[in-house]
Amino acid sequence: MSARTTTPWPLVALFTAGYLAAYLLPTTVGRLDAGLPLSATQAGAIGSVLLLSSASAGFLLASRVDRFGPRRLARAGLLLAIAGYATAALSTALPLVVAGAVVGGFGSGTATTVAATGIAGRRDPHRVTTMGLLGVSALAGALYLTIPHLGPAHGVPLAAIAVTALLVLPLTGRLPARSAATRTVRPAGPLPYRRSGALLAAAMLFWSLAQNSLWGVSGRIGLTQAGLGEVTVGAVFAVALGAGLLGVVCAGVLGPRLGGALPIGLGTVLIAGCIALSAAASDLTSFATGEIAWNTLYPVVLSYVIGLAASMDRRGRWAVLVGSASSLGTACGPLTGSLLSARAGYPAMGLVLAAGLLLVTVPMTLVARRPRRSQVVEIPVVEIPLAEIPVVEIPVVDIPVPETAAVESAAGQVTGADVAGLADLLAESPSAEDPFARPPLGEIPVAGNPLDAVPAPREAYGTAGPRHAGATTAASAAEGV
Repeated sequence: MSARTTTPWPLVALFTAGYLAAYLLPTTVGRLDAGLPLSATQAGAIGSVLLLSSASAGFLLASRVDRFGPRRLARAGLLLAIAGYATAALSTALPLVVAGAVVGGFGSGTATTVAATGIAGRRDPHRVTTMGLLGVSALAGALYLTIPHLGPAHGVPLAAIAVTALLVLPLTGRLPARSAATRTVRPAGPLPYRRSGALLAAAMLFWSLAQNSLWGVSGRIGLTQAGLGEVTVGAVFAVALGAGLLGVVCAGVLGPRLGGALPIGLGTVLIAGCIALSAAASDLTSFATGEIAWNTLYPVVLSYVIGLAASMDRRGRWAVLVGSASSLGTACGPLTGSLLSARAGYPAMGLVLAAGLLLVTVPMTLVARRPRRSQVVEIPVVEIPLAEIPVVEIPVVDIPVPETAAVESAAGQVTGADVAGLADLLAESPSAEDPFARPPLGEIPVAGNPLDAVPAPREAYGTAGPRHAGATTAASAAEGV
C-alpha cells in the first residue's frame, strides 16, 4: 500500500496529544481562575506560561529530532506531559501548579515537534494534518461536554490532557527508532526558502496571537458579558468544535485544489469578522454564531498553513519552526486578551484583534502565492552486509596433446618458395583487394607438398551412424589383411 493512502495513526495520535492543551485553553484558564486564589490576569498568565513552554520545546528540538530519534523523543515528551499535568491537576499549591504547567507544556511541545517532523516527511502532509486536526477537535469537543459534569476542580482539564498522553504512549512503539534522514547520501543542507519561511513564521506568530487572545477569554465572555452558565458555554464550545470538524473534513476533501493563497487569505479575513462578532456578543445567539463560525474557519486555515510550511522543507524544519512560532503566539494570547479586555473591554479588544489579523493576511497570502521549486528527495542508503566468499584453489591439470600426422605436417619447415607461391596465389585471387579473404581450399601449398583439389567420390558422403561405422571397420580390416 502506498504512503499516499496509508494513514500514519501514531503521528495523528501524537499530534492530537500535543495540540490538546491549546484547544482546552479556555476551560483551563477559567478553572484556574475559579478554583485557585488567582485573578483573571494571573490565570491567563499561567496559561501563557504553559503554551510558552510548549513553543520553546519546538524551537529547541526543531533540528534535533533526527539526532535523538522520533520514538525516543516522543516517549520522553509524553512522559513529561503526564508528569507535569498530573502534578498541576493534583496540587493546590500555586508553585507546584505553575511548575507542572511548565513541565507539561514542554512535553506537549515535544510531542507536537515529533508529529510535525513526521508529517512533513509524508507525501501528502496536508491530508495527515487534516486527520490530526480532526482528532484533536473531536476529542476537545467531547471533553467540553464532559468537563462541566465532573465538578468545579481546577485540575479536571489538566488531568484530561495527562490521560490523553498516557493513552497515546503505547502507540510510540510504531514510530521509527531512527529517522531515515540520518542515513542519507549527503548531509542536510541549509534551510530552503529562508525569506518566505521567516515571513510566514512571523505572520503566524501574530495570527495565533489574535486567535488565542479571544480564545483565552471566550469562556469569560460567555459567562460575564453574555450572561450564560458554564454548561451552556461548554455546549457552545462543543458545537463550535463540531463545526470545526466539518470544516476540517471539507479542507481534507478539497485538499490542494484551491491552492494555498485563497483558503489562507480569504479564510483569515472571515475569521477577523467572526472575532469582532464574538467579542461583542451580549446574548446566546450572537455568542454562539461568532464562536461556531470562527471555529469552523480556524482549523481550515491552520491546516493549509501547516501544509504550506511542510511543503517548504521535506525534513520538516520549517513545519516545526512555523508551528513553534504559532505556539509562541498562542502562549502570549491569554495574557494579551486578559490585558486588552481588562483595560478596553471585550468589544474593543475584538476590533483590535480583527485589525491585526487583516494586516497579517497580506504577507501570509504572498508566501502562499509564491511558487515552490521541486526539491531533491534524499534517498536513504541501506547498508547490506556482504558475506565473505571463500577462495577455492583449483589445481591445474596437464592435458597431454596427442601427436597426429596433421600436427607433424604443420610442424614442418616452410621454405621461401612456398611463401612466394602463396603471395602469387593471393594476388591472383578474385578477393585480392581484401588481404584477409580466404583463398580456395586445396590451392594452398603446405610444406612444399601441394594438394590437388580432387573431388571426393559420392560414396564418401554416406549417412552417419551404423553404415558409416561399418564402412570404417571394413576398411580397417582390409588394411590389416
